[in-house]
Amino acid sequence: MTAKFVLTRKKAENLAGDMLACCFEHDKKKKTLNAYGGMEKTIRTPLIHNDFYGKTGSSLLLYPDSGVKSAVKCSRLLLAGLGLKNPKDKDEARERCRSCGGVIAVAAGKHKVQRLAVILPEVRGLKAEEVLECLVEGLLLGGYRFHKYKKAEKNGDEPVAIREIHIRIPVDVKNLRNGLARGKNAAEAGMQARDMANEPGNGWTPASFAKFGRMLAKRYKLNCTVLEKKDMKAKKMGGLLGVNQGSAEAPKLVILEYRASAKAQTILLVGKGLTFDSGGISLKPGAGMQDMKYDMCGGAAVLSMMQAVGAEEPDVNVIAIVPATDNMPGGSALKPGDIVRHYGGTTSEIINTDAEGRLILADALAYGIENFKPDCVVDLATLTGAVIVGLGHHRTGLLGNNQKLVKRLLAAGKRAGEPLWQLPLDKEYVKQIESDVADIKNTGGPAAGTITAAAYLQTFVGDTPWVHLDIAGTAWNFTKKSYIPKGPSGTGTRTLVELVRSWKKMNP
Repeated sequence: MTAKFVLTRKKAENLAGDMLACCFEHDKKKKTLNAYGGMEKTIRTPLIHNDFYGKTGSSLLLYPDSGVKSAVKCSRLLLAGLGLKNPKDKDEARERCRSCGGVIAVAAGKHKVQRLAVILPEVRGLKAEEVLECLVEGLLLGGYRFHKYKKAEKNGDEPVAIREIHIRIPVDVKNLRNGLARGKNAAEAGMQARDMANEPGNGWTPASFAKFGRMLAKRYKLNCTVLEKKDMKAKKMGGLLGVNQGSAEAPKLVILEYRASAKAQTILLVGKGLTFDSGGISLKPGAGMQDMKYDMCGGAAVLSMMQAVGAEEPDVNVIAIVPATDNMPGGSALKPGDIVRHYGGTTSEIINTDAEGRLILADALAYGIENFKPDCVVDLATLTGAVIVGLGHHRTGLLGNNQKLVKRLLAAGKRAGEPLWQLPLDKEYVKQIESDVADIKNTGGPAAGTITAAAYLQTFVGDTPWVHLDIAGTAWNFTKKSYIPKGPSGTGTRTLVELVRSWKKMNP
C-alpha cells in the first residue's frame, strides 16, 4: 500500500511525526544554511563540527529530544544531502532530488518510521513542482520492499511501511499538486514492474499478464484484448507458438490500448514477457537459473507504465503488447535446426532455443505494426547476455532505425535516471543472421550478440520508426542507488512514462 501524502504549510518546527527530514545542498564553505525557524541551531551544530556537508547520498540522524531542549517536535531529525550546488544540467538536479528521497526512505525504513515529515528544499535550476515530483519518486522507490512470501518476523525486526508523508511546501499552488501526482504515478508504475518481476515463475505466468491487463482496463479508460493459443494458430504466430511448445502453460498475447483521439499519433510499445527461461533444449547452466524469472521485465515495464498512462490520459495514443510464455525443455519443445514461420510469413531457422526472446517479440512487432499502424515502435527486452559484457549493469543498450526517435529515448532515459547507450545497427550485422535454409536464423554467433539480436527484430518493423532497448543488464543488479534496492529495478518503466509525457508530434 502506497503511503498517504499530505502537503502542508505548517512551520518546520511544528511538523510532528516519527522523523523530520531536511534536505541540504553541499556547501564547501559551510557559511550558508537555509533558515528552518527554531530548528536552525539544532541543524547548525553538526555543520560546525564538520559532521555533515550535504554531499550526495550522505545523511546524518539526530535525536533532538535527548539532552538539550529542542524546538523540533519530531522524535528524529534527518539531514539528507542534495549534493554540490550548480549541477551540470537539469536532469542531474532531478536525479539528486530522486537520490535524496531514496536516502530518506532508507533511513525511515531502518528506524521503522510510520509518519514521516519532509521539508521541500529549493534546488537551483528546478521549479518547486519538479523538486517535489522527483523527491516523491525517490521516497516511494527507495522505500520499496517485496515481502509477500516471507513469514512475519516476531523478534522486532519485521519491516514497517511508512503510512503518511507530510511535505512542507512554500506555497499551496496547483502545480505542486501536479508534481506530486506525476511523482506518484511514475514511482507506482516502477514499483508495480518490480512486483511482477519479484514473483516466482509459478507465481507470475502468462495468465497473470492477461489478468493484470484486464484489471487496468477496468480501472482506466483502456481496452484489453488477449489472444489465446487458438488465435495465435489462426494468425500463424510461429515464433510465440514455437517457444511455447515445450510448456504446460498456454501462451498469451496481451494488448492494452489507450486512445486519446483519432487525430493523435500512436506509440506502440512491445515488451518481452518470458515468465521463466530455462533455455529450452539449449538448456542454461543450473547455477543462476533462478534469476530467469526476471526474463519478463520488458513486459512488466510495458504493462506497468500503462497504469500511469491511464491515470494521466496523455494526448497521444499508446498501444502496449506483451507476448507471454515460458521456455521449457518438454518433449515437444522447439529443437535446434527447426524452422518456424513468423506472423507475416518470414521463416526462421532455430540455431539456439535459448535465443527465444526475439522469436516472441518478432510476432508481436509484426502483428502490432500491421494492425495498429503506429507512428513509432519501442520494444523492451532482457534479450542478450552480450549487452552486459558490453555495458555492464549501468546502461541499457539502445538500437534503432530512426535517429529522431533514438534521441527522444536517450533524453527520456536521462530525465528518468535510467541512462541508455546507443549501439550501431549497420547492414554488415544483418549478414550474420542469414540462413542457408530459411529467410533468417535466430542467432548470429558470439560476435556482436546484442546487435545481431536487434537486427533480427529489425526484420519485422519495416520502415516504421523503431527503437529496441536491451535491458538485460539493468533490469536487475542495476547501478546501486538509494532508490533502487537489491533485485529487479523496474528499469524502462519510467523512461517510457517520460517518453509519453513529453511526446510531440514526430514527422517522418
